[in-house]
Amino acid sequence: MTPPLRKVALTAHVTSSVGWLGAVAAFLALAIAGLAGQDPQKVRGAYVAMEVTGWFVLVPLSFASLLTGLIQALGTTWGLFRHYWILFKLLINVVATVLLLVHMQVVSHVAGAAAGNALSSADLTGMRIQLVADAGAALLVLVVAATLSVFKPRGMTRYGRRQQHVRRDGQRKQPALSARQPSDAGG
Repeated sequence: MTPPLRKVALTAHVTSSVGWLGAVAAFLALAIAGLAGQDPQKVRGAYVAMEVTGWFVLVPLSFASLLTGLIQALGTTWGLFRHYWILFKLLINVVATVLLLVHMQVVSHVAGAAAGNALSSADLTGMRIQLVADAGAALLVLVVAATLSVFKPRGMTRYGRRQQHVRRDGQRKQPALSARQPSDAGG
């Protein structure tokens, strides 16, 4: 990628990833408010808001983070398979996105019960606790991914080490400019 395109891609990746992290934090706050709230109207509102936030913010940001991360990895010298930290981030992103889609079924069920005014403080307690636990775990996992992005721990994969040697060997085999070459060209 050209430097300007690389910056646009990096900006899109950072924005979607940090947005996903922030949306999960908001989701966790709503889950806690829904579980601990005393006002039935606020509790119902929290769960309805969680469903909207999940489908229209969390899910799109998770896919945007995955797509822009792949573009970053494949379009830059970092590569997708050269460094362990990139592989771990890819694994985190894929697993977190799949679990989010599974988790959204629980969210939709609780939100449906809340929207139908059928949710009291004792209803669906296990699912409501699960929403808090899952959101807390997701927040922790996304912080780990952000930490990997900042610290970029050393450690190349076998493929990455092989590619590094191939590049070094290719640079050694290229003819070096010597003091004799200009005179050869000039006669």
